[in-house]
Amino acid sequence: MSDIVRVADEYYVRASSALADDRTRVLKSGDTFLVANRFGDIEDLGASKFGLFHAECRHLSRFTVRLNGLQPLLLSSTVREDNAFLSVDVSNADSPEVGSTRGPLPRGTIHIFRSQFLAQACRYEHIRLRNYGLEPIRVALSCQFDADFADIFEVRGTKRKQKGQRLPDYVEGNAVVLEYRGLDRIARRTRVEFRPEPASLAEHEATYRISLDPNAETSVFCSVSCERGDFEPSFVSYETALSNTQQTRSEHHDGECQVTSSSETFDLWLKRSVADLRMLTDGNPEGLYPYAGVPWFSTVFGRDGIITALECLWCQPGIAESVLRYLARTQASEIIPEQDAEPGKILHEMRRGEMAATKEVPFGRYYGSVDSTPLFVLLAAEYYQRTADAHLINEIWPNIKRALNWIGTFGDCDGDGFVEYQRMSDKGLTQQGWKDSQDSVFYADGRLAEAPIALCEVQAYVYAAKRGAASLARLLHDTNLAYELDASADKLQVQFSKGFWCEEIGSYALALDGNKEQCRVRASNAGHALFCRIADRDHAASVADTLLNEQSFGGWGVRTIAAGEPRYNPMSYHNGSVWPHDNAIISLGLSYYGFRDKVAQIGDGLHAASSTVELYRLPELFCGFHRRLEAGGPTLYPVACSPQAWAAGSIYMLLQAYFGLSINAPAGLVSFVRPQLPSDVDEIRVHNLRVTDARIDFAVRRLGSRVVVETLSKSGKLEVLETGAD
Repeated sequence: MSDIVRVADEYYVRASSALADDRTRVLKSGDTFLVANRFGDIEDLGASKFGLFHAECRHLSRFTVRLNGLQPLLLSSTVREDNAFLSVDVSNADSPEVGSTRGPLPRGTIHIFRSQFLAQACRYEHIRLRNYGLEPIRVALSCQFDADFADIFEVRGTKRKQKGQRLPDYVEGNAVVLEYRGLDRIARRTRVEFRPEPASLAEHEATYRISLDPNAETSVFCSVSCERGDFEPSFVSYETALSNTQQTRSEHHDGECQVTSSSETFDLWLKRSVADLRMLTDGNPEGLYPYAGVPWFSTVFGRDGIITALECLWCQPGIAESVLRYLARTQASEIIPEQDAEPGKILHEMRRGEMAATKEVPFGRYYGSVDSTPLFVLLAAEYYQRTADAHLINEIWPNIKRALNWIGTFGDCDGDGFVEYQRMSDKGLTQQGWKDSQDSVFYADGRLAEAPIALCEVQAYVYAAKRGAASLARLLHDTNLAYELDASADKLQVQFSKGFWCEEIGSYALALDGNKEQCRVRASNAGHALFCRIADRDHAASVADTLLNEQSFGGWGVRTIAAGEPRYNPMSYHNGSVWPHDNAIISLGLSYYGFRDKVAQIGDGLHAASSTVELYRLPELFCGFHRRLEAGGPTLYPVACSPQAWAAGSIYMLLQAYFGLSINAPAGLVSFVRPQLPSDVDEIRVHNLRVTDARIDFAVRRLGSRVVVETLSKSGKLEVLETGAD
C-alpha cells in the first residue's frame, strides 16, 4: 500500500532500529494519533515513529515520566479492547535517594497507574500514585517533554533542505507552550498543561514533590493540546473529556452488526479488528472513511479505502458509502503531471502536512495509482448489490461514467485493450499498483519491467468494473451503455486469457511490459483474478494450486512472490512477504470457484498468526518465512503499520469466504453456498445484519461432520437460501 517504498527513493520508509521489538502502543482520534512505548512514554529517539501527531505534524517528540529521576519498573501495559484507552501499571525502581523515614525507597513500594486517551486534538493523561509501604514517603515525580514539529514525511526519513522557525517556548500559568512556524506560514503550537500546579515548571519539565502516608494516593493530570493556525481545541477537564468520550463511543456504535464465535482466540481477533476499524474511522473529517494505517498512513488512500470497504461491505456498508462519496468529490478533472492526475482518475493519496503544502512531496492530492479508478467502479456496483441504494448510485453516476472513460482512454494509453501505467513526473511513483515498491514488477530473470506496465490484477479489476457498471447502467435504463460494457468485458476476458496466461508457471503472469512481454513470475496478484471472476475454470484451478503450493504458501498465508523467484526475499515489502488483505481477497476468489479446502488453509494460517501477535492484531504485513513450530509466530516486518485498515478488515472477507455468503439486497436475498468454519471454531453468530429494511440474526455451526446455517431471528422481507451444505 505504501507510497514510499523505493529503496533508492527519498520517500522510502527507513527502519533505523529494530522497531519490530518495540511493541508500541497506539491511540487515534480523528487526525490525531499517539505512538508510545509500553511505559506510555514518548522517547526522544529522533527519526522514529514515536510521538503525538496531529494533521501530520509531530506535536510531542518527547514525554517521559520519571520517579526520583529513574524510569519506573513496568508491571503491565495494554490498550483497552476498544482501543480507546492506554493503561499502564508501573512501580518505583530501587532508589538510592532517601524516600522514607527508614532511608532509601525499595522497589515495589509505590504503584503508579497511567491512563491516556485522545479527544478533539488533545491528549489526556491521569497519573495516580499510591503508597503501599509501611512508612510515609517523599518522592519527586517529573515529566519531561518537547516537540520537534517534524512533518510525517520527515519522521519517515525524508531529508529536508530547510525547515521553518522554532519559536521560543514559554510558561503560561500551569501550562507550557511550544511553538513552530512552518515554511507554509502556518503556526503550530503544543500546549502542555498540568493540574494541580507543579512544584516547579520550566519549558521542558514539570516536577511534583509528593508526600504520601501509608496506603494514601494522589493524582496528577496532564493535557496536551495540538493547535494549528487559528485552530485551538476546545479544552475541557480530564473528567469531562473522559465522560464525553465514553458517551460518544457508546452512542456511535449502537445498532452495528456484531459477530461472535465459540473460539476465544478467534473472538479476540474479531474484537481487535472491529476496534481497529473504528479507531481508523472515528472522528475523521471525511466521515466513515478509514485512514489507511498508523503511523505512516494515517490519512486517506483511495485504494486502501476501497478495499477496506469491500472487505467490510457485507456487514458494514456505511464504510463503502462514505468512501464512494469522498472519492467522487475528489475525482480528478484535469491533467496535472506532477500529481499524476487525469480527468476521471480516482485519488491515490491525500496529505495535509507542511511538506505537502510546500510541495516538497507530491502527495498533497496525488493520483498515482492505476487501480483506484476501476476499483471505485467495482465498489459502486457491489455497494448497490448489498444495499439497493439507488439514490447514491444516481448521485455518483456521472463520476462512474468519468471513471469508465478514464479506463478506456488515459488508462489504456496504447489502445491495446489493457490498462497500463507510467508515471508522468519523476517525483511520482514508479510502480502504481498495490505492490508499489520500486522493485516489485520484474521479469523471470530478475530484471525490472519497462513501462508502460499492465498488471495482472488491474485487468481483473477492470473486467469486474465493466460487469458491475453494466448492471448499474441497466438499473438507470441506459441499455446501450450496458450492452457496450458487457461486450467490452467479454472481449477483455478472452484477451486476458491469451495475453496473461503462462503455462510454464501454472498461473497468470505478474504483468505485461510496454512491449507486451510477460513478467513470468508466480505472484499473489493472480489470486485477484479469481476474486474478480475473470479466470476460466481450468485456469482458476491451476492458479489455486500454484498459490497454495509450498513455494507460495508458507503456513501463515500466501506470499506476495513465490519462493524461488529471482527477487524473492521473505523480508522484503512486496517480494515474498505475507499481507492479510491480499490473502483475504484470494480466499474470497477461491470460494467463488469452490476451492473450499484452500479457503480453510489460508484462513487457518491467518487465524494462527493472529493468535501469536500482540493484542491479536494482524499488522499490515509480516515476513514470508516458512512457518516453524519453534518460532511461535510469524516474523514481524520492522516498519509495518499496526493497526492498518485493510489488515483489520481482512477477517470479514475471510468470513464471507468461509460462509459462501452473498447478499442481493434488490431481491431481498441472503445466500450461503457450501458454508464452512475455521478448523477450531464450532460456531459463529452474526447479530443484527441489516438488509434494506429487514434484519436477521443467524448462526453458522458445526453439527458432526456438517456445517449448517440456522436463522435465529428475522424481521422484514428477506429470504435466506442455503445450498450445498456439507
